[in-house]
Amino acid sequence: MPITLITGGARSGKSSYAEKISAAYDKPVVYIACGKVTDAEMEDRVKKHQARRPDDWPTVEQYQDFSQLAKEQVFKDHDIFLLDCVTTMATNLMFDVDVDYDTCSMDEMNRIEDEIKKQFEELLEVMGKEDKTLILVSNEVGQGVVPSYRLGRFFRDLAGRINQYLAAEADEVVWMVSGIPVRIKEGK
Repeated sequence: MPITLITGGARSGKSSYAEKISAAYDKPVVYIACGKVTDAEMEDRVKKHQARRPDDWPTVEQYQDFSQLAKEQVFKDHDIFLLDCVTTMATNLMFDVDVDYDTCSMDEMNRIEDEIKKQFEELLEVMGKEDKTLILVSNEVGQGVVPSYRLGRFFRDLAGRINQYLAAEADEVVWMVSGIPVRIKEGK
C-alpha cells in the first residue's frame, strides 16, 4: 500500500498539493474529510475545499472507526484515498473524550494518546489489507513557541508523535513550504 504524508505549516499548500498528486492517478479519489463545521470560518474553509475537488470524487466524512469504512461500497470501488487532515482528526478524537485536559493525570493523557494512535493504526491497517493508496495531509505544529497552556502542549506533542509515526510508515513524505513541495523521504 503506497502511503504519502504531506506536512507543512498553515497555508503552505498542503491540501492543494495532495489533491494534485491524487488527481495524477487518473482515477476517482475518495476524499476523507475529518473536519467538523463548528462556525462560519470552518464552513467557509470546507466550501473552498469542496469547490476545488472534482465532482467525481466521493466524500466520506469520517475520522474514526475505519474498519467500518472497509465495509462500505465506496471503499470497495475505489483505490485512491485522500485524508485531510491528520491534525483535525486528532483534534476531533481528543475532544470526543470527556476529560478536563487542564486537570487530568498524565496517565490519563497517555491513555488518550494511545487510543488516538490506535485510530491511525486502524486506518493504515484497513488501507493496507486491500492495498489502497493513501495520501495524508497533516500540519507541522512543532516549529513555533511552546504553548503556555497544558492542552496546547498536549496537542502539539500528540500531533508531533502522530506525524512521526505516519512518516515512519509512509513511502514518501513531502514538506510544503510556500506552495513548494520538498521531498524529505522517498521510498521506505
